[in-house]
Amino acid sequence: MGPPRILMVVTSHGELGATGLKTGLWLEGFAGPYYEFADHGAIVTLASIDGGLPPIDPVSVGRDDVPPATRRFRSDPAAQTVLNHSMEISYARAAEYDGVFYPGGHGPMWDLATDKVSANLIGEFAMQGKCIGAVCHAPAALLQVQLQGVAFLSGKRLTGFSNAEEELLGLTDEMPFLLEDALSDAGADYVCGKPFEPFVIADGMLVTGQNAASSTAAASEFIKRLQSKTRGY
Repeated sequence: MGPPRILMVVTSHGELGATGLKTGLWLEGFAGPYYEFADHGAIVTLASIDGGLPPIDPVSVGRDDVPPATRRFRSDPAAQTVLNHSMEISYARAAEYDGVFYPGGHGPMWDLATDKVSANLIGEFAMQGKCIGAVCHAPAALLQVQLQGVAFLSGKRLTGFSNAEEELLGLTDEMPFLLEDALSDAGADYVCGKPFEPFVIADGMLVTGQNAASSTAAASEFIKRLQSKTRGY
């Protein structure tokens, strides 16, 4: 067996509702998992709905307390090239990868939450018993996934960005829906930790992280599941 092959799927949506503000991919949510995977020898491929450079939330770039992974990314031309040239998700095939991981940011609430190509792709990974990961708002991508007519989320224990965190950001009324509520309504067993602190849940081959601070820890657990002999959901 060669090195693990991991597909990372990011948002292509860059507008924060009707606020006039920009959103998109949270940079730490990409950089942390990317380096966790790469440092474990994985071959990482990046995809997005539209392809090319995904929109990056400017708040995640301009913050004063820059996380180590973000700082590393800023001085890494190779990683920047990966991010700048994501392939269109329609070209992705689950059979070519060992797992799929969705980084966060608010963007997924508008595009990945409803994108059928993405939902079908996740379904392919699930049917093949492969590892699926999602962090922050990216568990929204799981909402439309069906396996043989049954909601993939039914009975799954997971986490994602909480109502409390959305309220603390002052964005509750700007969201198309609240992720915590939507996951619960879809039949998932939603749990969360303290706001903005690392919190990861693994249920079989499904790994989820509550927020950007959970990104690297979720990726680490994802690698462990990937390396295990366990398969299936």
